Amino acid sequence: MFPVRQPWLCKALGCYDCCIRCLGAVPYPSLVATLLCFTGMALFCGCGHEALANTEVLAETYFARNIQDYVVLSSFIKYFQYVIYGLASFFFLYCILLLAEGFYTTSAVKQTFGEFRSTRCGRCLSLTFIIVTYVLAVIWLAVFAFTAIPVFFFFNMAQTCHTINILAETTPSINQHGWICMDARQYGLLPWNAMPGKACGMTLASICKTKEFFITYDLYIAAFAGAGIALLALFMYVVATTYNYAVLRFLGRKGLRC
Repeated sequence: MFPVRQPWLCKALGCYDCCIRCLGAVPYPSLVATLLCFTGMALFCGCGHEALANTEVLAETYFARNIQDYVVLSSFIKYFQYVIYGLASFFFLYCILLLAEGFYTTSAVKQTFGEFRSTRCGRCLSLTFIIVTYVLAVIWLAVFAFTAIPVFFFFNMAQTCHTINILAETTPSINQHGWICMDARQYGLLPWNAMPGKACGMTLASICKTKEFFITYDLYIAAFAGAGIALLALFMYVVATTYNYAVLRFLGRKGLRC
């Protein structure tokens, strides 16, 4: 392939051929993974931050009367919101590094710059990115599973409220469905000595009709989806960096000019 950085060649071949060669130098797997990572982290961090704030309001208003009952939950939410700020900054920088590594090691770029050779430093850099990205993917898998807990809680709460509404329409006595409860203590959101710690009957049904409940539920779903998108992006990064490392290894053994 001719080096497209020479201006006389661009004039000879035309802008179309130059654009085709430039587009061929783009590491598309890394680029798609970067866009997915940015999208997933934006959903996870933005929606997760607001969902945690609304969860504190719901726990304080409906599930705990004493401030000591939800002080642990409040502290956890406060610290995790700061963790979200750090995660957003870290993944933004790390995705930029992985994208730059993809541009550096892709075979199309090396074909553009004919004098480039695979070096031991480049291979070590690619191997480092593979290991770090794999570790991050395993850690983020645990975060993805952890994000499912509030979604599961609010899903069960919505289904319980739906059951209460059906029973309220079919049974004339209000005591018939007063035993149906949602206990936040069973999910670890509140300590076992928290009072009341649960909502039952029509009180629970009235909570499900509030604006805060629907907003928080939707935010947790969006954060869960964002965590899944970010996990997919990390797996794509692992595949892309592994391929780039394999190419560098092959070139290092053959001593070929790309």
